[in-house]
Amino acid sequence: MPGTVVRMNMSWWLALAAVVLLAAVATFVDGWGRGGRKPSARRRPARRPSQRPTRRPPGRADGDRRSPRPQPGEIWWANVPFEDGPGAKDRPCLVLSVRGRKAVVAKITTKYHDGRGGVIALPAGSVGDARGRASFLETDEVRGVPVREFRRRVGEVDAGVWAQVRHLAR
Repeated sequence: MPGTVVRMNMSWWLALAAVVLLAAVATFVDGWGRGGRKPSARRRPARRPSQRPTRRPPGRADGDRRSPRPQPGEIWWANVPFEDGPGAKDRPCLVLSVRGRKAVVAKITTKYHDGRGGVIALPAGSVGDARGRASFLETDEVRGVPVREFRRRVGEVDAGVWAQVRHLAR
């Protein structure tokens, strides 16, 4: 009809503006919480044992100085040094002893080496991995790891396994 004014409902504009504003705030807060750094597709080069990491791996908050210390008989994820050269790998390990700022550990792996001695099977899921895979404690190579390199406690080792390996740290 001529002269009739049709009014449109414009309330959805307000809802759209609110959603856009929330998305912008979430993006800003997420970027601020990550230190403003963009994730890099490149892998970081292996660091020498004498270098301290600039950021802690997931599992321990930056600057958290009151994290529990590893204790003998506990399974932890830690940055364990390689046996045959520089560098280290984030892996589960069994704490055998703690003296001062160093702990003596036996590494835990998911790969079973058939002809190798000193390997003890652990129950599936012992190391707290997402897939619950079987794990193996390698007792033939113990290593010293700085306490600052421990990031996440998984639990305690089975009492029977501990009875077999507790003598290794002496």
